[in-house]
Order: sequence, then C-alpha cells, then structure tokens
Amino acid sequence: MSAASSEDGRLPLEATLRAARDAGRKLLVPYVTGGMDDTWLTTLRAMADAGADAVEVGIPFSDPVMDGPTIQRTSSAALARGTTPASVLTELRDVDAGVPLVAMTYYNLVYRPGEERFARALADAGVSGAIVPDIPLEEAGPWCDAAEAAGVDAVLLAAPTATDERLARICERSRGFVYGVSLLGTTGERDALSPTAVSIARRLKSLTDLPVVVGIGISSPQQAVEVCEAGADGVVVASAIMRKLLDGAPPEAAGEAVATLRSALDSG
Repeated sequence: MSAASSEDGRLPLEATLRAARDAGRKLLVPYVTGGMDDTWLTTLRAMADAGADAVEVGIPFSDPVMDGPTIQRTSSAALARGTTPASVLTELRDVDAGVPLVAMTYYNLVYRPGEERFARALADAGVSGAIVPDIPLEEAGPWCDAAEAAGVDAVLLAAPTATDERLARICERSRGFVYGVSLLGTTGERDALSPTAVSIARRLKSLTDLPVVVGIGISSPQQAVEVCEAGADGVVVASAIMRKLLDGAPPEAAGEAVATLRSALDSG
C-alpha cells in the first residue's frame, strides 16, 4: 500500500510507510550498494517486486565507519568500478521501483557538495529519504533543514545506549521513520538477535508515532519476526542479502531473500 506520489513522481517515504503500517503490514526495508556491479539496478527492482516497502541504497564511501565486512566489500567493489555519488544518482533517475528509495551514505559526501545541493540531487534522482549515520543529533539541524526543503526525509538513528530523553529528541527530529540500532558495533550478520534489538524497539514505540524500523544485525526471517513481535514496525536487512550476491548469486537471489522475509513477516 503506497501513498500518492509527489509532484516530481517520488513516492513519499513517511506517508507510504505509515499507510502500510496502519494497514497492519510489517515494514521491510532491504539494502543494496549502489554501483556494486552492473546488475545492481536489477537487484533493486527484484527486491521491490518481492515485497519491499522501501529500498535502502548505499552510496559507497571509502571510510564507512558503520559498515561491517560484507557491506565494506560491496562498497570496495563499487569504488573499484569507478562508482561515484553522481553516478549512483544518475542511474537511479531511470528507476521506477514502485517503492520509496532511501539513500544511505556518510557526511563527507554530503559536506563536499554542500547540504542543500546534495539534498536537491537526491530529490532529482527520485530518492525520498536519506540516512547519514555519522551526523550526531546536535549537529544534524542544517542537514535536516536542507533535506526537508528538498522534500527528502532525513532518517535519524537511535542507539540502544541513548537515554529516553535523547531518544525522544531523535524521534522528534527524524522524518520518514526512526532507525532503531539493534546493537553496538558495525553492520553484519549475527547468529542470534541481540537483546538490545528488542529493548530499542519497545523504547522507541513508547516515545513516537513515527514508523520504528530496526536494523543492524537482523540476519534471518526468524530474527525479523522476533524484533517485530517486540514492537518494531519493521526491519532493515542488508548484509544477509548482500552476502549472497558477493558469493556469486544472481540479482534474483536478492528478490528470493526478500520474498522469504516478506512471507515470514506476513505470517508472523
């Protein structure tokens, strides 16, 4: 279920996720690294067609402080191919995924062109939201304002170590959804769901009506269901899907992984 498109054809992130959530659907946001290979757009479309509610698109950066080994490998592959922020956004212009797109990158890539220019470039490429994890709340104002002016939802991260007062301020500032960080550390697959994934979901749900989506370390359908049963509105899944592609699986395998997650969430 999607909200109406904006005037420039982009699907609004927050309105789309709210509509799906309010209809009883658990939200699923898979990830793909932009430019990681010459079939990454096919991967994106496969994930959207398989039941994603939005797709997170990583814009590769050479020093990704939040990314674990799997996402670092995809970023390295993308950079080795000559991928740039501009090339990722240029390729996205021709994508009609049918779901909102959320860029994920680091502040260096925002700072270089300037916040207003970068936000406008995202919007022009059809991107509806952006995650910039290395901007602390206290310094996020100019970026959030520039994103809002461009019609891009600035999604903020909420760490499990934050106080309830800080979480409330993060929720107030975030747009699109609030990204609950399931555990301390970098992205990557985990054998079991961290207890902090459950606690951050419950804490955020008690503080905001924004969609609460939990990510980092969500590695299996069972873990996705578990965190949603704890109260989260949805999950981000990245490394578990990207690993399949790094192991040589075709883009369709990403769609199959999303379909399996979708089925588990719908039946869970």
